[in-house]
Amino acid sequence: MAENVDNAQKYSPFLLVIILIFFVLSLAALFIAVESLIEQADALNSYSFLLVGFFGLALSIYMLLQSRGKPMRVTLELPRVITTLECPKCDFKNVRDFQRDDYIFKETGSCQKCNETMKITAIYREAKKKES
Repeated sequence: MAENVDNAQKYSPFLLVIILIFFVLSLAALFIAVESLIEQADALNSYSFLLVGFFGLALSIYMLLQSRGKPMRVTLELPRVITTLECPKCDFKNVRDFQRDDYIFKETGSCQKCNETMKITAIYREAKKKES
């Protein structure tokens, strides 16, 4: 029972109302077309209403079937942010991933060569590789 309730709640009520209105208008167009064909009124108008009615029915059924499918998930891939550390004494450079609270000219850690305090000299995003 709970499974049926979950499936019923997946549909957007606004979308269902739009599809229902479209379906009813298509049925009305078909009714007008059949009435005008029976009365043998203007044939061009009756065939136009017939075409609009069938097209509307097909479109409303298509929209209903598409709304039942799984929605497409959009994932946002965050770019990699790089921090460059540089020793002012021996010009040794170290590149690492960005950490929270990193900023330019922040003194962090010690140099691997001379044990002097290193400074952050650059923070940038890694360039995307173009696929050919």
